[in-house]
Amino acid sequence: MIDLIDICKSFGNNVVLNGLNLSIEAGKITVIIGQSGVGKSVLLKHIIGLLRPDSGRVDIDGHDITAFNDRQLNELRKRFGMLFQGAALFDSMTVGQNVAFPLVEHTRLTRGEIMEIVSEKLSHVGLKGVEDRMPSELSGGMRKRVGLARAIALEPEIILFDEPTTGLDPIMADAIGQLIIDIQNRLNVTCVAISHDIKSTFKIAHTIAMLHEGKIIEYGTPEEIEKSNNPALIQFLEGNVEGPIQVV
Repeated sequence: MIDLIDICKSFGNNVVLNGLNLSIEAGKITVIIGQSGVGKSVLLKHIIGLLRPDSGRVDIDGHDITAFNDRQLNELRKRFGMLFQGAALFDSMTVGQNVAFPLVEHTRLTRGEIMEIVSEKLSHVGLKGVEDRMPSELSGGMRKRVGLARAIALEPEIILFDEPTTGLDPIMADAIGQLIIDIQNRLNVTCVAISHDIKSTFKIAHTIAMLHEGKIIEYGTPEEIEKSNNPALIQFLEGNVEGPIQVV
C-alpha cells in the first residue's frame, strides 16, 4: 500500500533521511524502531504528506503523493487516522466533542448520527459512556484510548501511531498494544507505528523496520528480527551502551 523510495530529507546541514527505502504492506501492522532523534517522526510525516522529501518518492496505492497539490493532500489525509504521542486532545472539549471533531469537520451527518458514531467508536476502545467527561478527568491510558477513538471516527484505511505507549505503565502499555491489535483486526486497516517500546513492538508488529543513520538497516517479521546478526539492531534491542550506535 505504501512505498517510500530513495527518500532524502535534510534540515540545514542535518541529514535525517538518506536514501531510505521502505515498503508497508496493506492490512498489516508495521512498527518502525530506532533511537530518539533518528528521524522516525520525520518519516511518519512524509507518509501523511506533512513533509515533502528533498528527493525520492512516497507512493500510496501507486500514486506519488510528493507531486500532490494541497487539495489532493487534504483528500488523501481523509484516508488516514492519527494517534499522537500525547493523544493531542482538545482540553476545552468533552470526550464526545473530541471524537466527533473529524466528523463535524469532514461530513454532513446530523448531530444524532455523529453522536451515534462517537458512542460506537468509544465502545470499540473500551470507554462506553464517557462522552461528557473532560480530558483533564482522564488517566493517560484513557486519553490514549480517546485519541484512538477519534483516529478511527472516519473509518480510515491507514492509522499512524506516534509512540502509542510512551508515558504509560507496563500494564497499560500492554493494554494499548492489545487494543491496537484488536482495532486492526476489527477494521482490517493498515497500521504504521513508531516506537521505543521493544516489548510492545514485538507484541503488535507483523513487520519491524529499524531506522539508523537515515536508512532502514533491518526489516522483517519479529521472528526474523530476533535472529538478526546486525550489530546496531542487537545493541538497540538489548539496550547496551557498547556497540556501533554512539550515545550522544
